[in-house]
Amino acid sequence: MNFRVSGLCPKPFQHLFGSTNADLAALGVQRHCVDRKAAYPDRIELRDAEPGETVLLLNYTHQPADTPYRASHAIFILEGALATFDQVNEVPEALRHRILSLRAFDTRHQIIDADLVEGQQVEGLINRLLASSHVAYIHAHYAKHGCYAARIERA
Repeated sequence: MNFRVSGLCPKPFQHLFGSTNADLAALGVQRHCVDRKAAYPDRIELRDAEPGETVLLLNYTHQPADTPYRASHAIFILEGALATFDQVNEVPEALRHRILSLRAFDTRHQIIDADLVEGQQVEGLINRLLASSHVAYIHAHYAKHGCYAARIERA
């Protein structure tokens, strides 16, 4: 089954890029200089930020529906990211090397299935979840920290 993995649109975050640390702090946002590889996964380009790049740590409402599953959590955004990851049948490396929690939602934004998977084997779980006609979309989360990672849907 064909699936699409997509990152976040950068537009809602662009006003933060280049802001002073004081202005960011007033919004509850933190700027971090990346100091090591594979530690700061960006949610726009769906890649790990490289040492020397800057990321913004902020709270993001990844499940805005007015249901008991409404949720937000901390995420990293690569400062200056402009290109949303949006690929069919391609899992970005940032998801590949982490343990993932996939949460399948129906059209009413209710969780109807969920499971954990090593990123290297994620296609099998994606296919199993999307095989159900009741699944409208999947949210991928980085299982260890619980942070929203990406959206997955049928292509």
